[in-house]
Amino acid sequence: MSRVCELTGKKAMVGNNVSHAKNKTKRKFNANLMTKRFYIVEEDKWVTLKVSASALKNINKKGISVVIKEAREKGFLTK
Repeated sequence: MSRVCELTGKKAMVGNNVSHAKNKTKRKFNANLMTKRFYIVEEDKWVTLKVSASALKNINKKGISVVIKEAREKGFLTK
């Protein structure tokens, strides 16, 4: 499974490690992802999603049903 948030579409970014001597080497900034189970009351079922920390904050603010609906509209979630 790829390292992409299923609700927001966040994924790894590419940048540089910069040493004290200003040498630059490529590195990856991974998204802060975690696997969580959510209970959807409307559908009466549990869903397991790989979500970022910012997606968890959105879920706490808006509710899981609203966030899943928005993700489906944007095309991130196909289930």
